[in-house]
Amino acid sequence: MSDTTYSEIVKNGLWSNNPALVQLLGMCPTMAVTTSAVNGIGMGLATTLVVVASNASVSLVRDLVSPEIRVPAFILIIAAFTTIIDLSMNAYVHELHKVLGIFIPLIVTNCFVLGRAEAFASKHAPGKAALDGLMMGIGFTLALFVLGGMREILGKGTLLSGAHTFFGQGAQWLEMTIIPNFDGFLFMILPPGAFIGLGLMIALKNYLDQRAKQRPVVQPASNRAPDAALAAD
Repeated sequence: MSDTTYSEIVKNGLWSNNPALVQLLGMCPTMAVTTSAVNGIGMGLATTLVVVASNASVSLVRDLVSPEIRVPAFILIIAAFTTIIDLSMNAYVHELHKVLGIFIPLIVTNCFVLGRAEAFASKHAPGKAALDGLMMGIGFTLALFVLGGMREILGKGTLLSGAHTFFGQGAQWLEMTIIPNFDGFLFMILPPGAFIGLGLMIALKNYLDQRAKQRPVVQPASNRAPDAALAAD
């Protein structure tokens, strides 16, 4: 994996190896906190900050830690950054911190974060390790945002409700009513709604991937047979 290019890292994190849609890791926060789009953004960005910082740190110390103690060392690094994020959110976005609750400190046990430290950061330079954490985190955040938005619209008829808890009082204009006079569909707010919503997202991604594979590949004119190139001209 040491020859992984930057473009491959970006593509893997955002789409091909998305933590929520392909690896199916970090399912506890994915199922529990995506009752609204804002909760999904908050949880996703908190996880992103931890995975970027821990990936970069693991890469920096990868030659100093013996293989026998590497996993406990990686967990200590992840726990340190998780604590920093937990205390920072409690101080600066206290309302959102109360909503997300125990799932912020539980980032330290997120298999997705430890998996990137073990599978990628411990084998690559700090630059690529940090980029891998950033792209994986953004891919995770986008998945949580879409799932949270879907559940919020179908469950409450709103989108980005409670935006002020994360972006400040000036962000109240972001809160939208998508379906006026809607009593709400409670099922989508409950955990079964999260499973169904995530299943639909995974099905859509697989469908788009299959369509992309079946799309005919157009070769450049220079690679065609001479007669075919002349006919095309």
